[in-house]
Amino acid sequence: MLGGATGWASAESGPDGEWLVRSVPGAQAVKTYRCPGCDHEIRPGVPHVVAWPADETGSSADRRHWHRACWQSRATRRPSRW
Repeated sequence: MLGGATGWASAESGPDGEWLVRSVPGAQAVKTYRCPGCDHEIRPGVPHVVAWPADETGSSADRRHWHRACWQSRATRRPSRW
């Protein structure tokens, strides 16, 4: 992980680039999302992470909601969709 937080997101570095990542507690997870790592739903109430590219090409439209385990294992498998 890169140093510190950027506002409400932490900066992370991985083989797939630089990312801004925000943890979403279950109490704040109120919508259903589809995880790009496993292509399964993230249901309301399930804690997860939101990640988007940290460089200037990333925007709010590039945010993706991931199961925490899928985000942590993304280097070992390709996302099913992005």
